[in-house]
Amino acid sequence: MMKSGIYAASVVAASATAISTSSCKIHFPRELQRKLSFHSSLRLSPPPLSSIFMKPLKPQQPNFRSNQIQSLFTGIVEEIGKVEQLGFDHNNSFTMKILAKTILEDVHLGDSISVNGTCLTVTEFDTVSSEFSVGLSPETLRKTSLGELGSGSLVNLERALSPSSRMGGHFVQGHVDGTGEIVEKVAEGDSLWVKVKVTNELLKYIVPKGFIAVDGTSLTVVDVFDDEGCFNFMLVAYTQQKVVIPLKEVGQKVNLEVDILGKYVERLLSSGFVDSIKSS
Repeated sequence: MMKSGIYAASVVAASATAISTSSCKIHFPRELQRKLSFHSSLRLSPPPLSSIFMKPLKPQQPNFRSNQIQSLFTGIVEEIGKVEQLGFDHNNSFTMKILAKTILEDVHLGDSISVNGTCLTVTEFDTVSSEFSVGLSPETLRKTSLGELGSGSLVNLERALSPSSRMGGHFVQGHVDGTGEIVEKVAEGDSLWVKVKVTNELLKYIVPKGFIAVDGTSLTVVDVFDDEGCFNFMLVAYTQQKVVIPLKEVGQKVNLEVDILGKYVERLLSSGFVDSIKSS
């Protein structure tokens, strides 16, 4: 406070001197003149050069880890959407435009949406016309059955899991492992048996009573037929009304994502992890 007062007084004194030497003189009260004279006689040393050229301290980075949650789904379909447009847009990007309502309730650009079990990114949306767009890469078109869809096709939709969501199905990443072909549909009462043929590469990860995502729907495998290269599952009446699988005909493809746990186990076994534990 003392230093700031001295600086202020010096400024006033300098101003007073400048005014008094001009053509227009201003007379200050004697008491003020005495104070100004005293402060102007003080010699103020300039700040040290080190304080002028000293580099500012870098701001401390907060010491915490990012809590960003990667995209994850449950396999519980929220809504059946309708493909409005599918093809290359003006930017030469393969785009799918989908009509939906529930998905758009809290949508943002960049959100992840599961479309028939495929994790896709929202690139555009319009809540007035109830539609959103997603881009499809060449790899997505090769790995999934989305390229076989057309205008008017129905698709399963699910938003990414949030921290407050209930885990109703199983962990579904939206990373399609491949496609399967529906080879049989048989009704039993109000339920529906569906048999799907897959490659041996995928069949080794499918086990009876295990989880599997079919077009993004979390389902329980009933039986595995190794000699036929098939597995089957059953859809109850309620599920048939909420997903697109019953609408598909024999011979059509479905997207498949096997349980990630099987792949981790295989990776650990092939890496010699078990042998290293035994030898330790």
